[in-house]
Amino acid sequence: MGNGNGSSPRGSILITGCSSGIGHDAATRLGARGWRVFATCRKEADCERMRQSGLESMRLDYDDADSIASALEEVLERTGGTLDALFNNGAFALTAAAEDVPRDALRAIFETNLFGYHDLTCRVIPVMRRQGHGRIVNCSSILGFTPFPFRGPYNATKFALEGLTDTLRIELSGTGIHLSLIEPGPITTRIRENSRPHFEKWIDWENSVNSEFYRNRVMPRLYEEDARKDRFELPPSAVTGKLVHALESRNPRPRYYVTTPTYLMGLAKRVLSTRSLDKLLTRL
Repeated sequence: MGNGNGSSPRGSILITGCSSGIGHDAATRLGARGWRVFATCRKEADCERMRQSGLESMRLDYDDADSIASALEEVLERTGGTLDALFNNGAFALTAAAEDVPRDALRAIFETNLFGYHDLTCRVIPVMRRQGHGRIVNCSSILGFTPFPFRGPYNATKFALEGLTDTLRIELSGTGIHLSLIEPGPITTRIRENSRPHFEKWIDWENSVNSEFYRNRVMPRLYEEDARKDRFELPPSAVTGKLVHALESRNPRPRYYVTTPTYLMGLAKRVLSTRSLDKLLTRL
């Protein structure tokens, strides 16, 4: 891929959610590969830490449209008006039974996990149209095509993200702009730790009909270190490996599976009936 402004051998990329986990690994490794990385974070303190590590960084919060606009404006000022790639990555989870999720909680998670992605993407597309090329990669999840129980809010945002991304990929066919989804299963990140404030704010679990499930299954996963690691869990570098292909391959794939559970569930979706798959998922 050309770099548009000649300042980086592989091009320029804006990455969101770079304070830790998938975004941090992607920013660091792509920078080492020769990309000009704009590593954004929600908090200025995290941006400063990224700058100290040698990356260009600015604040971008999906919940704040002004921060999205100002971050992209700063990026374009630095590149002379071009941007080769966008990796939408930041998101949060809310572990709860769907019936326990208030309307405002669902609105809040969609604001971050979908509406912010869409806002930033729609601001980037005209830039890529003008230059005649671009890569947009959205970080989805195994939960973007398989609805695990007690993950309803997160499932819903990722299912919606997949539908929106598929639509954009079709609509932008022939423009030189390629869209891909990355669908990780369990990855070593701080997503559970970061979900605690949202759980504590929105979910009245002790008064739920599902209180015993929360006590025995949900609370240990959220708060007990020994209960957090999932079987088949991979490091964030596993996602970055697929991201590299999506960015640098001449023919990027529409979807990239990451982790064994994603491959297994992808197969299960193809071969099992809906009722059979439901029975399987109730055991999780």
